[in-house]
Amino acid sequence: MFTGIVEERGSVIKAEAGPNGFLLEVSAKTTLEGSSPGDSIAVNGTCLTITQIDGNSFSFGVAPESLVRTNLGSLSIGDEVNLERSLTPASRIGGHFVQGHVDGKGRITNVRRDEESIWLEIKAAADLLQWIVPKGYVALDGVSLTVVDVLPDGFTVMLVPYTLEHVAAGFTTPERAVNLEVDILGKYVGRILEQQLAAGSWTR
Repeated sequence: MFTGIVEERGSVIKAEAGPNGFLLEVSAKTTLEGSSPGDSIAVNGTCLTITQIDGNSFSFGVAPESLVRTNLGSLSIGDEVNLERSLTPASRIGGHFVQGHVDGKGRITNVRRDEESIWLEIKAAADLLQWIVPKGYVALDGVSLTVVDVLPDGFTVMLVPYTLEHVAAGFTTPERAVNLEVDILGKYVGRILEQQLAAGSWTR
C-alpha cells in the first residue's frame, strides 16, 4: 500500500527484455534506505518487487501484464521515474490509499499553465472514467492528485508548484501515456451496488 506522495525521482539504468522477462534497473537514494530484496516499491505508480540491490540502484522484474497495463515498457535509459516505498504502520498518509495496481493508461491531451500551477487534461477509457468523480482521488504515475472536472472522455487535474518540483521529468508532456489508478474505495462501493442490483436485493 502507498499514499501517492512521491519520495524521490529515480533514473532508469536498464530497461530491457531478457531470458527471464523484462528487467528494470533504477538508480535511487532515499528509497534505497531500509529497502531489501523482496520489498515493494511503487515505480511510476506500479507496485514492483525488488529482486536485487546493487550499490545505488535496485532491480525489478516486470510481468507481462504490467507491461501491457502500464508505461514501464516504454521507458528508456536516462528516463526519470516516480518512486515511493510502501507504507509502514507508523507512516503518515499524506495522499490517499494507493495500491500500486495500475488500472490502465491515460493520455495527456492538454497542458495549460495557470500562473505557477499547471492544469492537465487526461483522456481515459470509459471503463476507468466511470470510477472518477469531481474532487475525488486519482493516481497518475503514482502521484496522488485531486480530480477537478470530469469530461465526456476524460478528466482534469491541477499540479501545484511543489508537486511539479518533485515529480519525474516529462510528467506534463502532451500526448504522454500515464499510469492511472482510480480510487479503490470507489471500486469497492461500485462492486457492492452492482451485486445488490443484480440480485434484486437493493433497498432504500
